[in-house]
Amino acid sequence: MVEDRLWLLERALDETGTVLERIRPEQASAPTPCAQWNLRQLVNHIVIDVQQFTRMAAGARYEPKQEDVLGDDWLAAYRQASRELLATWQRPGALEQVAHSPLGDLPADWQLGQQMTDMAVHAWDLARAGGLPPRMDNEVVEASLAWGQTNLKPEYRGAAFGPEVEVPSSAPTYDRLVGFFGRHPDWQAEKE
Repeated sequence: MVEDRLWLLERALDETGTVLERIRPEQASAPTPCAQWNLRQLVNHIVIDVQQFTRMAAGARYEPKQEDVLGDDWLAAYRQASRELLATWQRPGALEQVAHSPLGDLPADWQLGQQMTDMAVHAWDLARAGGLPPRMDNEVVEASLAWGQTNLKPEYRGAAFGPEVEVPSSAPTYDRLVGFFGRHPDWQAEKE
């Protein structure tokens, strides 16, 4: 099971990178479904998330950051952070460890699920903000929705994950995932 989650995380990271490859620098100030961030700020947040995931996978504590870590090459910063995260998870014994977080002690399976889900939701955010069709491997999306429904408790909702948006059970799984995490599946950035 843990190895399956690692494989799904790798796919989520790769597909998020594929979306990021199609984002153009002139879109930096575009609005995103994450109202507090424009597109560049969202990419910066994603890279910081991946860096923090690496810290936790290595046994260190999460350290909130707000600094700019992108530089001029967003994709390179993201790809480097993704490689480091996967390399950390692939170390001997990494999948048996427990991370110490503000939420308590978290087993590797929980961390992998959270990281995969974060990437799946933010890949959707990136695609929408960049005017691209949101796409993610359906197995990743289904696993992310299942993880979210089990782990995203009402007390954890706030600015990052707002109230659940009602989405019909017959809607595509990706719409149900982002709706569960407080996004409107029909969100569109305003075009100039």
